[in-house]
Amino acid sequence: MAADSKIQWTDKTWNPTRGCSIVSPGCINCYAMKQAHRFSGAGKAYEGLTKQTKAGPQWTGKVRTVESALLEPLSWRKPQRVFVNSMSDLFHEDVPDQFIVDVFGVMALAHWHTFQVLTKRADRMRSFLAAGDHGIVNQFKAIQDSGGVGPRAMFEALSIKRRDSIEWQWPLPNVWLGCSVENQQYADARIPLLLQTPAAVRFISAEPLLGPIHLDAFEKGTCWRCCGGGEVAGDYFADDGMAQCDCADGWDDDNPGLDWVIIGGESGPGARPFDLAWGRSIVEQCKAAGVPVFVKQVGTHPIGDFDADGQTVWTVSAHGLRDRNGGDPLEWPADLRVREFPVLQVV
Repeated sequence: MAADSKIQWTDKTWNPTRGCSIVSPGCINCYAMKQAHRFSGAGKAYEGLTKQTKAGPQWTGKVRTVESALLEPLSWRKPQRVFVNSMSDLFHEDVPDQFIVDVFGVMALAHWHTFQVLTKRADRMRSFLAAGDHGIVNQFKAIQDSGGVGPRAMFEALSIKRRDSIEWQWPLPNVWLGCSVENQQYADARIPLLLQTPAAVRFISAEPLLGPIHLDAFEKGTCWRCCGGGEVAGDYFADDGMAQCDCADGWDDDNPGLDWVIIGGESGPGARPFDLAWGRSIVEQCKAAGVPVFVKQVGTHPIGDFDADGQTVWTVSAHGLRDRNGGDPLEWPADLRVREFPVLQVV
């Protein structure tokens, strides 16, 4: 099910899968879970995928692929930023491998769009896309090796005829891969896996941001860029020392750091507080590293009222924000009004 999106960092959503399951604290108040429950009755799109609990609607853990939605992006002729699976997770453990291959096949064919894939399952994304013996890598290698003429079986499986001359590349230049990180614990668990995954653009969504996150430095430890055999120190923005460890043979990514960072506070009923200092710190880290940053919203319950220089410049009124999601930059401190995008050439 596709739709024009109100999400500020994308243009359109595309949902070739439906349903999900809770894996970390950032999932507790998931907007998709609540929205899906509205359409979970008999015969509706999300039937059997959510359940009502004392805590409100929750995912049942079941996931459904939507074959009828698979080819939708090919019919959108205007180039757009497309958020893949806003109502699910492409790398959920119950999404079949072949279906993920098909989704990437469609993204390759619809080369005029920019696809934004966001997951909390960075481990499966890495193993699926980085493993040389995996189906998707073999299929795209076959396309490259044949000079751009892909395996006929792949196009037949997608039920389309190839109408355009496509320059096939791996990783796909029009696909951005990202992971959601809500605090330092999950940043440290997921970002290293993301940075080991082949991608034209790698990004994180720190939404809902539930605590401070430091991206610009961490202590010396086991190298996470390759096989984990060396000890190095550095940051998540660049390759400071990371490519220098003894186990980094074959690391050929010219820019293995993060390319984009999204920040957002939680919104809706039961939303947890968003400390402006957390968002401000990430903005400052990104600016110091020269990495584009996009502040999406300050959430329903932002706290803190000081700009970086310590001067009081902003407070929430007694009646709260006019925008109940905290998505109007005019209601924010000036230094948080930052909405930048990475630059990507789509071929």
